[in-house]
Amino acid sequence: MTAPQPADTAARLTGLVRALREHGLRIGPAETVDAAAVLDVLGFADREQMRAGLAAALLRSDGQRAVFDASFDLFFPLGVGTPEALRTDPPPLPDDPEPPRFGRPDPLRDQLRERLAAALAADDRAAQARLAGEVVEAFGRYGTGSTPGSDGWSAHQALGRLSPETLLARILAALRENPGPEDLSDRVLADEIRRRIRDFRAQVTGEARRRVAELRGPERIAERAVAPTADRIDFLYAGREQLAELRRTVHPLARKLATRLAARRRRAARGQIDLRRTLRRSLGTGGVPLRPAYRLRRPARPELVLLCDVSGSVSGFADFTMLLVRAMSEQFSKVRVFAFVNRTAEITDLLRENSADPARLATRILAEAKVMGYHGNSDYGSALGEFADHHLDAVGPRTCVLVLGDARNNHRDPNLDALRRIAGRARRVFWLNPEQPALWPTGDSAALAYADVVEMHPCRNARRLGELIARLLPV
Repeated sequence: MTAPQPADTAARLTGLVRALREHGLRIGPAETVDAAAVLDVLGFADREQMRAGLAAALLRSDGQRAVFDASFDLFFPLGVGTPEALRTDPPPLPDDPEPPRFGRPDPLRDQLRERLAAALAADDRAAQARLAGEVVEAFGRYGTGSTPGSDGWSAHQALGRLSPETLLARILAALRENPGPEDLSDRVLADEIRRRIRDFRAQVTGEARRRVAELRGPERIAERAVAPTADRIDFLYAGREQLAELRRTVHPLARKLATRLAARRRRAARGQIDLRRTLRRSLGTGGVPLRPAYRLRRPARPELVLLCDVSGSVSGFADFTMLLVRAMSEQFSKVRVFAFVNRTAEITDLLRENSADPARLATRILAEAKVMGYHGNSDYGSALGEFADHHLDAVGPRTCVLVLGDARNNHRDPNLDALRRIAGRARRVFWLNPEQPALWPTGDSAALAYADVVEMHPCRNARRLGELIARLLPV
């Protein structure tokens, strides 16, 4: 990596900091000054050392590293334009450059696949990096350049043409023929090969992102193409791996929220100022009330009831919230959890027993709890009615009720009277909706009707959920 000019360096660093802040990372002027000092000390000779130094200066937790690495590669790229190795020694092209049709041989693709299989079998990272550049150069370009903004580079297109996942059997056979010093089973070898293929896919994605950033600007690509941190992943669109990452953030988030609730409880315990005692204390300081006296009170810890929609559309949101509340259970005198699709069942014991395997929580709820009747579609009106008829004893004057769901009622009766009965007995009722407010009046949603009865708050990711719990729940 060639050293940029000082003005260019400042622009790149401030651009990186802005991009990270757009992704929710808390980086202030002090951290930015520290990062500039890191660049001054380390220089640009060793790019990975520079990456590590900037990460140490700017980041606060390991969970932010993936966002940082992707953004760093945009603002401090390894190169510009076509990789240097391809400019000096381009790969041989086939005689017929026309893209192959179905059933037609593709010499360039076959050659790249052979070389990739060898590089993955040898775990040659340098060769894999060169191949990532070649694959993007050969297969990733789209557009004709005739229309401004219509051309670019696509990792999805390049990887779809190369299909590296189909090389698993070939690489496994090569490793069997030339075993290494460690005698590994086929299953372990297959997992290792899949990891190497995933790493190569990430290299191709990074190379395509770098090339697009040269066309569109790194700021725009950092905003749109860099995956957010786990606490900003949208519950409704999170995939399996993202949900697993979310579950790993449950306990750190629970500890943070428990600390905040405990601090709120300590402040609330002080009560109001006792004017008589304060004036009496002020006699020793010439009538100046330097040490206010408070009417101390001993508030009991509140009770919490969760009423969760566990249907497929919002199961990830309900799953994460239930795990978070279970981890925070010591902050409440009693916690009871109810799940529903179109029938309501208490799952407090099931949630407690499932602590060893949180990934299977939703599956066990659907299999073991009676949350569905004669159909599998959400019916909030029926579920709320069943809770009000059979489980209303769980709600009392010290109870805060959290309703979790998107209020998509499939055009059935919303049963607002049942929600009013629940709100009439509870201390407070809050509805957390994983959909954005713009979607509440659309389709089969009854969100606006329910919002007229209880407070409804949009809650699309873990960060927002933590903010709401810390602010709304009584102490």
